[in-house]
Amino acid sequence: MQRFLCLLLLSLAGSVSAQLSLPHFFSDHMVLQRERAAAVWGKAAPSAEVSVNFKGRSATAKADAGGRWRVAIETGAADASGAELTVVSGTETRTLRDVLVGEVWIASGQSNMFFTMDRVPDYAELIAKSNHPGLRMFNAPLVTAVEPQEDIDGSWSSATPETVPGWSAVAFFFARKLHLDLGVPVGVLKTAWGGKPVETFTSREALNTLPGTKALVDALLKEDAVYNPAKSQAAYETKLAEWQATMAAAKGKSAEERRRLPKKPMPPKRPLDTEGKPGVLYNAMIHPFVGYSLRGAIWYQGEGNAKAGAVPYDQSLPLMIGDWRKRWGDSFSFYYVQLAGYRAPSTAPGTPDPWPLLQDRMRLVLATTPKTGMAVTNDVGEADDIHPKNKKDPGERLALWALAKDYGRDMIYSGPLYRESRVEGGSMRVQFDHAGKGLRARDGAALKRFEIAGADKVWHWGEAEVAGPDSLLVRSPAVAAPVAVRYAWASNPEGANLINSAGLPASVFRTDDWDDVEPKVAPAAAQANAAATARRALGAEIRALAVERDSHPRGSPEYQAKQKRFLELMAKFKAGAGQK
Repeated sequence: MQRFLCLLLLSLAGSVSAQLSLPHFFSDHMVLQRERAAAVWGKAAPSAEVSVNFKGRSATAKADAGGRWRVAIETGAADASGAELTVVSGTETRTLRDVLVGEVWIASGQSNMFFTMDRVPDYAELIAKSNHPGLRMFNAPLVTAVEPQEDIDGSWSSATPETVPGWSAVAFFFARKLHLDLGVPVGVLKTAWGGKPVETFTSREALNTLPGTKALVDALLKEDAVYNPAKSQAAYETKLAEWQATMAAAKGKSAEERRRLPKKPMPPKRPLDTEGKPGVLYNAMIHPFVGYSLRGAIWYQGEGNAKAGAVPYDQSLPLMIGDWRKRWGDSFSFYYVQLAGYRAPSTAPGTPDPWPLLQDRMRLVLATTPKTGMAVTNDVGEADDIHPKNKKDPGERLALWALAKDYGRDMIYSGPLYRESRVEGGSMRVQFDHAGKGLRARDGAALKRFEIAGADKVWHWGEAEVAGPDSLLVRSPAVAAPVAVRYAWASNPEGANLINSAGLPASVFRTDDWDDVEPKVAPAAAQANAAATARRALGAEIRALAVERDSHPRGSPEYQAKQKRFLELMAKFKAGAGQK
C-alpha cells in the first residue's frame, strides 16, 4: 500500500508540473520562415522562465500570470538539413525534430482551396513521383469555435506519394513551384473549408467596422440570442424521424422518384458555433495561427459570395486582408485566385450576372489594397462543375506573383489587366498593364467576348483588334458612338481568348459603372422578399421576447408586461400569415 501511495503521489506531482506546451503547428517537421526572428509561443507554469534554442541561438521569455509566453528566435538562412528546436522551462523540455528553415505561406479559402490532389486522376503520375523532403504542409481540420482559439489540431508532413494525395492541390502546385524554382524548403499552413463566405474567415471585430458586414454580425447575434438547444434538438429529432419514414417508404421506387427525396436533416448547432457564420472560422481556423512568421498568404474563395445583394467583394475581401495583417502585425503579401468560369456559356451580350461582377471586384482589389496579386483563371473553368479539375494553372499562377514580387524574379507574372480606355472615332481604345511583349489571341483567331455599348446602354458584341503593344481597338457597326466596353462578362465566357506574350489570360473588366450588372428583382418578387424578411425579423423578435419574458417569475409585473407585448406581436405575426 505504501508503495502504491508513493507512485500515486509521484504521478500527481508529474501531472501538476507538466505544464509546458506548444500549439500543434509547433511540432516535428515544421518549417520556420527564413531570415526572420520567428515567433514561437505556448504555455508554461505562471511566471516560469522559458528558453527556446535553435541552431546555436536562444531566446528567453517569462510566462505571464496565465502561463502564456512568446519568444522570437532568429532563423538565419534557408536550411534543408533539419535541426532540433528545444523549449525548456524548469525541469520540462520539449524537443521538436527535423525543423527546416525556408519559406512559409498560409493557404485558405473554400472548396477550391480545400480540393485535394487525389480528386484528379491525371495527377496520379505526378503524385507517384512526389518525393520532396523540403516541401511540407500542415493540414488543419474542419472545426468551429464561438471564441478565438489558441490551438488547432493537425500535423506537418513532407511531400511523398503517401501524403500528397490528401494535400490541397492549389497549395501543392504553388508551393512546389516555389520549392523547385528557389531551391529552398517551403512550408504551407493549409486551413480551408468548402462552401464558406469570406465573412466567416474575418473576425467579428473587423466585420463590425463595415456597415454591410456589421448587419450580418447583428443578425447572427439576434439568431444566437433566441437559440434554444432543447427545442432545436426536439425539432431535429422530429424531422429526422419524418425523414427516416420517408426513406423507408421510398424503398423499391424508381430512381427518378428517389431523386426528389429530401436530404437528411442536420443536427442543430448553436449559431455562434456554426460553420459559415460571420467570424466563426476565423475563431477556430485562422486565429490559432496568428503570429506564425510567414512570407504571405494565398487565397481561393469567392464562390460563396457570388450572389446578388452580397456585400461587394472589393469591400469584404480587403476587410479580411487588413484584419489578418493587423493581427499578425505584418503587411505580408496576399495573392488570390480569381473565380474560374462556371455554368452554361452565355450567348448574348449584356447578360446580368453576379459571377463576373465578383470577378471584376476581385480585380479592383489590386488597386486599393497594397501587396496583393490575382491569378486569372477564366480559361480553366468547367460549365457543370464549380470545382474545375485544373488546379495546376491556378497554383502556379499564384506562384508567379510570389516569384516576381517577393523573390525578385524578372518575369511576366500576371495576365493583361485593364488600365484605361478612350473613344477614338467610332471605336474604343482599351489599354492594358502586363501585356508583356504584346497582346494576342490564344488560338490565333479573332478576339472574342468583347461587348460594346453607346449612351443607350444597349450592349452588342464587339470586334476587337490589336492596335499596339498594350492596346486594342473595339468597335461594332451597331454602335456609332461607343461609350463603354466589357470583356468576358459572363459566368462562363466561352471563347474569351485575349492573352499576353507569356500566354497568361486577360482578366474580366468593364469600363463603365452602370447598374445593369446584377439580375433585377421583379417588383412583385421584391415586395414578397421584403415581406418575408420582415416576417422573419418579427419571428426573431417574438422568440427573443419569449426568452426575456420567461426569465421572470410568472405573475410578476415584469412577466405580465412582456406577456402583453408577446400577445400583441403574435397577433401581428398571425395576421401576416396570409400575406407571405
